[in-house]
Amino acid sequence: MQATNPGRYPGIMIVLHWLTALLFVLVYCSMEFRDVFEKGTDARNLIKTAHYAFGLSIFIVFWFRILARKLWPAPPHSNVQPEWQRYLMITTHSALYLLMLVQPLLGWLLVNAEHSSTIIFGITLPQLLSPDAGIADWLEELHEIVASAGYLLIGLHSAAALFHHYLLKDNTMRKMLFAGKRQR
Repeated sequence: MQATNPGRYPGIMIVLHWLTALLFVLVYCSMEFRDVFEKGTDARNLIKTAHYAFGLSIFIVFWFRILARKLWPAPPHSNVQPEWQRYLMITTHSALYLLMLVQPLLGWLLVNAEHSSTIIFGITLPQLLSPDAGIADWLEELHEIVASAGYLLIGLHSAAALFHHYLLKDNTMRKMLFAGKRQR
């Protein structure tokens, strides 16, 4: 299937990209601001549940992104990139996709290891692990390490988009915006 404008990403890819970005903001904010609320309070439990829901939503959107990439390929690059930039782009995108897959799974396993069941959006998720405090501690540490790596990856991706837009003044970032000026 072809994009309507070969110089831009297909609309579905743009929507999924920005939906993913929003979900990452929400999942990270819910994680960072949970300490504002005292442990055991309804507000703290609500923000934890929101964190789980946003994380699972990233996992679900990941699969839609994979399908959309198969049906609507990315537009060709309009500029000649040095090999190191191309390598960094491919590596960063691959790592971001891995983050979207692995981090929600780690969270799901962590919740399983801490509790007997997980209910998100009113649906009881399958129990992938039996509750186990030792495994829960290990998974929590791993989940936090991957979350920290996520900050780095998202920052690198954002910095690269800004680098292309403001320093190279090419069309890279505009390809992923909802509405933009014509290509230069």
